[in-house]
Amino acid sequence: MRKPRNYDEDLKALTAKAKQLKARKQSQLGELVEATGADHLTIEELAGALLSIAAITDPTRREAWRKRGAAFFSGERTEQASGPRTSDNAQPAAPHDQRPSSSGSATGAA
Repeated sequence: MRKPRNYDEDLKALTAKAKQLKARKQSQLGELVEATGADHLTIEELAGALLSIAAITDPTRREAWRKRGAAFFSGERTEQASGPRTSDNAQPAAPHDQRPSSSGSATGAA
């Protein structure tokens, strides 16, 4: 006969694992902010940028950002990353990403 499962113990173990994963994710996000140089932004600027990006649903923009992120993690340099680091140099993956198109539709722009 099989031993009955202790669901309370399993639930406690899963809860502890979830807390551990959440803490690791937060730590990694902080490290990512520092590694990308975004740690010089104010918390409000960083939150605003993330909210704008999260609202964009255009798959071509998201794919361009994904490729740029993959290049960052693989150690490839982009032309923007090799230039001097100034506040004017902080731009999205494609300069038009934050601006509404001339046709008047503001898809994803916040």
